[in-house]
Amino acid sequence: MSRTFALTYDYLCPFARIANETVIEAMDENPDWSVEFRPFSLSQNHTEEGSTPVWDRPVGSKGTRGTQALLWSLAIRDSFPESFRAFHQALFSARHDDAADVDADDVLAAAAASTGVDAAQVRSIVASGVPAKTLASEHAENVERWSVFGVPTFIQDDEAVFVRFMERHKAGDLIKVLDMLVWTNLNEFKRTVVEF
Repeated sequence: MSRTFALTYDYLCPFARIANETVIEAMDENPDWSVEFRPFSLSQNHTEEGSTPVWDRPVGSKGTRGTQALLWSLAIRDSFPESFRAFHQALFSARHDDAADVDADDVLAAAAASTGVDAAQVRSIVASGVPAKTLASEHAENVERWSVFGVPTFIQDDEAVFVRFMERHKAGDLIKVLDMLVWTNLNEFKRTVVEF
C-alpha cells in the first residue's frame, strides 16, 4: 500500500531514533512509500523568544546542541538524497548506541563516509549557509503550520501527531499509527504510568 507522510527528527531524541529507523526499515520493504524527513530543532524549541536562533549562532556555542548534526543531515538530504537514509541511521546510532557527540566533526565525517559521501563536500555545503536557511524555514513551517512541539511528529496533509514508540523495529506499531493519522476523533491517548 502506498503511503505519503512526513516525519520530524532531531538526533538528540531517542524516541525520534525509534520512529525514524522504523520508518526507514518499512520504506525498505515498501518502496512505494513517499516520506519527507523534516528537521525540528529541540534546541531551538528551548530557546527564549527573541534570542538568536540556533542556526544563526556559532557552532558549539551555548544552546546549539544538535544543530550541526541537523545542518549536515540537510546537506546530505538535499544534495545526496540516495545517501540520506543511511546517514540518518548512522547518526542516530552514533548518538544512541555510542553516546557520541553528533555535532563533533569527526562523528559527522565518519557518518558521511560510511554512506560514501565526501565529508569535505558536506562541510562546504554547510558553510554555504543553505542548510541553515532550510533548517530555519522547515522548523518554522513545522511550528506555524502544524503546531509541532517535539519529535517525532508524523505529518499527513494537515494532520500532525506526536508519537512515542517504546520499542524499536516494530513495523506493526508503525502501521497502526499511520492508519490513525487521519482519524481525528481521538485527540490524546496518554498513559499515566510508563514502565521501562
